[in-house]
Amino acid sequence: MKATLVVLAAGMGSRYGALKQMDAFGPNGETIIDYSIYDAINAGFTKVVFIIRESFQSEFEKFFEGKFADKIELAFVTQELHKIPEGIEVHPERQKPWGTAHAVMMAAEEVDGPFAVINADDYYGVDAYSTLIDFFKSEESKKNFAVVGYRLSNTLSDHGTVNRGVCYSDDHGNLEKVVECINIQREEDGVVRYPDGDQKSELSDDTLVSMNLWAFDDRFFAHAERMFIAFLENRGMELKSEFFIPFVIDNLIHEGAIDTQVLSSEANWFGVTYQDDKPIVMAKLTKLIDDGVYPSDLWGKA
Repeated sequence: MKATLVVLAAGMGSRYGALKQMDAFGPNGETIIDYSIYDAINAGFTKVVFIIRESFQSEFEKFFEGKFADKIELAFVTQELHKIPEGIEVHPERQKPWGTAHAVMMAAEEVDGPFAVINADDYYGVDAYSTLIDFFKSEESKKNFAVVGYRLSNTLSDHGTVNRGVCYSDDHGNLEKVVECINIQREEDGVVRYPDGDQKSELSDDTLVSMNLWAFDDRFFAHAERMFIAFLENRGMELKSEFFIPFVIDNLIHEGAIDTQVLSSEANWFGVTYQDDKPIVMAKLTKLIDDGVYPSDLWGKA
């Protein structure tokens, strides 16, 4: 079975202060992407498509091709503001990228069949990739998309609050909606809560949340393109509007076009946004190596 992993790596790392996609976190200079690709290869993915920016394309390709180009097919495509349908006017001073759904659209010519989408700066765990491959092999994948939901307790931070998209599903396990909850944290009494108006609402540890890990097939591109055209016609003159993946999924749900299954993963997620996150991520990867999940020299090229 052919399965493609689409890696969203076009961010410029403004909050991190550097291109975190190529920053070292492992003992031999491994990036977070390295561990994701390692897990994907072991699970059965056959191709990786990186969505990057033209400004660092050459550096990025050289950096990663020497690591695992002999182990999996690679492709590199770019996301830029000018890559929009012809005949649509947008704000001439806009600098902000068009968002995650637009980024995925850039991979259309490199994808043939089922594919998963991940963030370059997030660690999703071994279990996540095998969950995706199992879904792609199932009959359900021929008619549905999917999102991998993580137990909320596996995504909380010991160092502050987090924002998470809480997944609500129907009796058949299909996604009904994703509700963004802000400033979630475990409080002193052990209960997880977040501000909800003038009060606080509780969330159970088992609540499934989206970490932007999706399973699609090439039907996604036609749906996204028509929605992107409508998006640009309505909001293209705004400086900061973004065309996100959940926007596409929400519209598909309401149109009744394609159901999106909620798949559960028991993996521990972690990611990096700020420089202060780096030592935390490095410590977690070191523990995974110590526990035998990964070899100390991931690609055997140190």
